Amino acid sequence: MTIVIRPARPDDASRMREIARAAYAKYIPRIGREPAPMGADYAMAIAARHAIAAEWDRTVAGYLIGRADGGDYVIDNVAVDPALQGAGVGGALLRHAIAEAARLRLASVRLYTNAAMTENLALYAHLGFVETHRAAEHGFDRVFMRLALTGGTGP
Repeated sequence: MTIVIRPARPDDASRMREIARAAYAKYIPRIGREPAPMGADYAMAIAARHAIAAEWDRTVAGYLIGRADGGDYVIDNVAVDPALQGAGVGGALLRHAIAEAARLRLASVRLYTNAAMTENLALYAHLGFVETHRAAEHGFDRVFMRLALTGGTGP
């Protein structure tokens, strides 16, 4: 199957919400509450042109919420339908974000995850992201990470 990355459309919002609820549900016991992406406003992210959809067999299989912010590309949220995790959808979305940052000649890609989401910490470190700091934000223990782009043109 081919993964198609495209800007999210207004009719994708409900599917993105469905993916977030399914993908992040396993973290509720660890965090003690719903992770922030489970209650995010996907329609607003789409309207702001910050949402990217990944299609698998003409169905939205994952999404990324991100945007240029100053000299960096900031990823606020990325999720993949649990049925397709491990199929390369998340990797395609992250590669898209990195390519977009390089296209815009930004210095880095930044993201954050919850400290309790240890799988994410390991994955992002494996991809070259480096922890910059930890902070409590909106009641969540967040770990902030950064992937520096060489000369603003790619990793």
